[in-house]
Amino acid sequence: MGKTKNNEKVEEIMENFPTEKVASSKQPSKFKDFISSLTNGPIIGLFVMCVVLTFTSPYFLTTRNINNILVQSSDIGILAAGQALVILIGGIDLSVAAIMTLTMMFSAWLYEVQGVAFPIALVCGLLLGAAIGLINGLLIAYGKVQAFVATLATMSACLGMALVITNGNTINEFPTWFAGLTADAAPLIPIQSILLVFVFLALGFWLKFRPAGRGLYAIGGNEEVARLSGLPVRPLKTLVYVISGFLAAIAGWINISLLDSAQPTAGSSYLLTVIAVVVIGGASLAGGVCSMGQTFIGLLIIGVLNAGLALLHVNPNLQQVVIGGVILAAVLSDRNQFNFLRKVRKAKAKA
Repeated sequence: MGKTKNNEKVEEIMENFPTEKVASSKQPSKFKDFISSLTNGPIIGLFVMCVVLTFTSPYFLTTRNINNILVQSSDIGILAAGQALVILIGGIDLSVAAIMTLTMMFSAWLYEVQGVAFPIALVCGLLLGAAIGLINGLLIAYGKVQAFVATLATMSACLGMALVITNGNTINEFPTWFAGLTADAAPLIPIQSILLVFVFLALGFWLKFRPAGRGLYAIGGNEEVARLSGLPVRPLKTLVYVISGFLAAIAGWINISLLDSAQPTAGSSYLLTVIAVVVIGGASLAGGVCSMGQTFIGLLIIGVLNAGLALLHVNPNLQQVVIGGVILAAVLSDRNQFNFLRKVRKAKAKA
């Protein structure tokens, strides 16, 4: 009975969610056109980039380059999947890259220094990532600490601990079978990318078909309304940060397999890229709007952009400028989207 009531509450909230309200308003065509542009925009942008790079570089469509794009995007993509859930509920997680760094260094330290079996060391890294995510969730959901402040503190602590336990040294010499994960499991499909796709499909299914996943949209849309409707807001918010921390640890696995080493500064430049992937994918920084499919498209855009700029021999420092410009354009688009939805809500209230 309890689960049935919760399911009914989630369905009721989702029926009153802004996107469906607008669909029944007096301006359905404008809304559909707007949503259609949001949905198709990233895909069209990706298509145009691929076409341009195909004609400007003879190496873009080669097997080696496609493999590189898929492999190099895998750890960032898994980080972005967790970040997308956090942004969906109206939060932010500045610690994802730092959690990745700490968990990979912790697993490497257990294996290399303490002599723990490597599979057990990897599992310990996963548990540590989930535990740090739990700390973030408790501070934010129950301690009422701002997400920016809580995760900023966690980020600093994780980066410091990663340096302390290894004295800032890189750890090498991992089992051959683990380094072999960089080999292809099938033509053009590296194992890391298979794991990446699985994570996105699993989270997409959860958001689409499970009451708890659908409830995240309600929390991001209006947390107070979700709470008054009976949704377990604080446990769900905590769960989201736990998932984010757990996925960060998985990304650490992938990073070790790619580099065949654990480096305490490996994720220092990942945070900006992770947020860029989610925002470019169309997620609203105000919360309530996110899609795993669109986030995956955002990941491909960043991956193709980086690979294309490298193939065109663009200065690496200038590449960061280009990515910053893309993020700015995405944020401006997000602001226009938010203003549009606010106007629609006011029009609906007057009707």
